[in-house]
Amino acid sequence: MTIGKGPARFAGAALMALVLAGCDGGESVERGNLNYENFTAKQIFERGEYDLERDKPKLAAQSFAEVERLYPYSAFAKRAVIMQAFAYHRDRNYAESRAAAQRYIDFYPADEDAAYAQYLLALSYYDQIDEIGRDQKLTFEALQALREVIERYPESQYANAARLKFDLAYDHLASKEMEIGRYYLKRDNFSAAASRFRIVVEDFQTTSHTPEALYRLVESYLSLGFVDEARTAGAILGHNFRGTEWYQDAYALLTGKGYTLEAAGDGWLRGIYRQTVLGRWL
Repeated sequence: MTIGKGPARFAGAALMALVLAGCDGGESVERGNLNYENFTAKQIFERGEYDLERDKPKLAAQSFAEVERLYPYSAFAKRAVIMQAFAYHRDRNYAESRAAAQRYIDFYPADEDAAYAQYLLALSYYDQIDEIGRDQKLTFEALQALREVIERYPESQYANAARLKFDLAYDHLASKEMEIGRYYLKRDNFSAAASRFRIVVEDFQTTSHTPEALYRLVESYLSLGFVDEARTAGAILGHNFRGTEWYQDAYALLTGKGYTLEAAGDGWLRGIYRQTVLGRWL
């Protein structure tokens, strides 16, 4: 079964759904009192698929869990584990989705759907990134899990999607550093602001936030009286991001104070200048 494009469908699912539903009590009550032992693994599995089609992922996960519990050695049991991960993810129950996906990876590491299980595990972190405010723990977890997809399953259909999400999560971390840096900058805490912008320049050079971070360093260092550092940040902007508004603003700010945009001094930015502009790493 190929899970990547969604759950498989069986022709008899609708019919068995009626048998298992028992009219579903208005479909508002879960089937806690249903005796699953009266049905085969295939019948219960098809019920889960039917619930997914009706957009009832919580009920679907319950059915797939029963397949795994009642028929652990059947052909449907393995499929039920990955379908639990899928259904729980649809229900936004990320902890349970992650647990099911990890269980699949542990039990069936060589299976063709192991890549999808790893991808679902990564999504269980990734899809919460926008919900966690300033706490970046889940973003780091997402990056680690996405890297697993990319490195362990480079030829799978999920590798490219994982790479894209990895870049977006990486960019998200940089954006949070920028947000905090701007917060300090607005409150004239220039030293704290510069430390945040430095993280972006040093650790997130490939993200879209680097040009602004360099400009904010120009602002911060000028305010602190660190002219050499400000000039060097401007020089890096001039060489690598000349077409951006951030370079234009840095040029106006520095030249307006009578400074040129050239690498100066022996600070940490001089090392960045050697690496990114001169191509010297030692």
